[in-house]
Amino acid sequence: MTSSLHETADVVSVQGLLRRYRIAVSIMFAIAGMIIGTWTARIPEIQHHLGLSDGRLSIALLALACGGLVGMRTAGRLVDRYGTGRVMTVTSLALGGALAVTAYTPNLATLGLALLTLGALHGTLNVSMNAAASTCQTAYGRPIMASFHALFSIGGVAGAAASAGCAHAHLSVGQTFIAVGAALTVAAFVAIRRLAYAPHTEAVDEQPTSAAQPGDSRPRRRVALLGLLAFCALISEGAAADWSSVHLDRLGASPAYAAAAYAAFAGCMTVGRLTGDRITAAVNPVALLRGSGVIAGAGLAAGILVGSPVAAIIGFACLGAGLSCVIPTLYSTAGNLDPNRPGAALSHVAALGYLGYVTGPVIIGGAAAHLGLGHALLILPVLAGLLVAAAPIVRPAQGAALPSPRDRRHLTKASA
Repeated sequence: MTSSLHETADVVSVQGLLRRYRIAVSIMFAIAGMIIGTWTARIPEIQHHLGLSDGRLSIALLALACGGLVGMRTAGRLVDRYGTGRVMTVTSLALGGALAVTAYTPNLATLGLALLTLGALHGTLNVSMNAAASTCQTAYGRPIMASFHALFSIGGVAGAAASAGCAHAHLSVGQTFIAVGAALTVAAFVAIRRLAYAPHTEAVDEQPTSAAQPGDSRPRRRVALLGLLAFCALISEGAAADWSSVHLDRLGASPAYAAAAYAAFAGCMTVGRLTGDRITAAVNPVALLRGSGVIAGAGLAAGILVGSPVAAIIGFACLGAGLSCVIPTLYSTAGNLDPNRPGAALSHVAALGYLGYVTGPVIIGGAAAHLGLGHALLILPVLAGLLVAAAPIVRPAQGAALPSPRDRRHLTKASA
């Protein structure tokens, strides 16, 4: 009887620590989203203050993208060597200051350097928090990855809203970025206190597991294909962000009505991620990815081909709903290829996905110059079709099923 009580107490204790760790990782996702939302909302003012043409501004934005890619490519090694806790601690504490610096740059060169640093920190946090989320999901014994990504989306909206609110209150860009950066630094400290305990897969030094033996090219091919699918999915996200409202404008919609296209896309993606964990638990990942591709591709294709503003809004809503669980599924699969070293695979997949996000608007824009925007946007349903065709890549390996709640991993004091 006493032994049973002790066992029950241990289970309750482990569950409590896992919840604290999940909260910490969730805060990291929200911080990452808020940084991007806050910065993006004040880009026009920074452009006006520095007197940048659209072409020169694009150079600065390219520096942000390059920094993100560099951060993601180096994050894998950092995570696998030092553990997600240490990497998240350093990057989350530095991001607020890096955001504030971008508001006080006197020229294009210094802005580019500041954005390169901000992008590198953000990219490193992106990979480390996804690796932590993958480990946390494994310890939980059920799907929770989509809820993390929902908080990233919510954080982006909250950051944009906070930045817009500060502008309405006549706060300068510098004052806004300092205020938001300080708040995010406080949030990071709150999260770091909860990172004290983590699943024991943190920062191990064993040799690679059989899933990633040096002589076996299958894991490398699988990582490459997962990265390609992330590239396809995030091309659509980036293109929707930049071209959805423009497409409705070309259809004759009013500015307010045109803005509803991206709102529908982002709103349905957020709702899909908030409910995605339940869907993932009920549907096997291959069927989920296929269904996601069908909803995204068929919905958007129909919305574009009908040719009315209402149909287009519904089409972009379907695209957001369909893509909502794609990246969480791909990242979960990558993180589970070698649970002892999730950073390496995740850094490859995340970097390729991010490359798709930043090049997607350019690809659609270039195609639109020759085909027209409506026809160019039909590239996105084709990419969704690739998700359907390649869905078996997310099938779990035999014996790789998530553990039941009773078999959750023990927790150890993290060195971070």
